[in-house]
Amino acid sequence: DTTAYTTSNEVSGTNYTAKGASLTRVDPTTSGTTAFTDFSDLTFSNVTLTGARGALIFNDSASGDPAVCVLNFGSDKSASSGDFTIVFPAAAASTAIIRIA
Repeated sequence: DTTAYTTSNEVSGTNYTAKGASLTRVDPTTSGTTAFTDFSDLTFSNVTLTGARGALIFNDSASGDPAVCVLNFGSDKSASSGDFTIVFPAAAASTAIIRIA
């Protein structure tokens, strides 16, 4: 049901800014009949936050900040005056975070 970025249910905390941070995209690639792209892991440094259940990849440069991908961490994640890192899977046809076959 998530179609665009919204502040509704967004986690807040020390040294975390609403809307998160920009991702660094790894060049798109193809393998056989699958196209895929990846992002560099994203670290929020020295943050304190509680209850981060997921993340939203959205297009910040498009009107209305449309959603691209919703990530579910599987359980609430927290950090206490430390690093909070989102680790993206390997960039391959069967594992990349965004794949089109």
